[in-house]
Amino acid sequence: MKRISCLLLIPALLLLLGYGIARGEQKGEQKDFAATIDQDGVQRVVVVGGGYFFNPNHITVKVNVPVELKVTKQPGVVPHDIVMKSPEAGMEFEEELGTDPKVIKFTPTKTGKFPFYCSKKIPLLPSHREKGMEGTIEVAP
Repeated sequence: MKRISCLLLIPALLLLLGYGIARGEQKGEQKDFAATIDQDGVQRVVVVGGGYFFNPNHITVKVNVPVELKVTKQPGVVPHDIVMKSPEAGMEFEEELGTDPKVIKFTPTKTGKFPFYCSKKIPLLPSHREKGMEGTIEVAP
């Protein structure tokens, strides 16, 4: 019985990998977004993750102005998250992505370029970040 289960699992994994490769057509494309400050003083950005990409993957915001990232992922079975580890700049979060939007709030406190990425990884395969699922938040004066 275990052998049959494994034999059924292999095609399913290959199908998922093929889906991920096929959806990776946006890998490497830079999608820029420059946030504007809304009337309530907040910079809002919508970020969609999927097939080993974020759109946009280069976001420019102003320093010391609150930011709200509304994050989602494209439909599919491949799990994704969005991670930023820049506490020195007031930006540190790790959030699972789903098809229902989630809002991440922070206020960048330092200018510069700071990476965000998907931390997911299937054993024995490159991580989603290694496959190109990463981006940059550029904090401008």
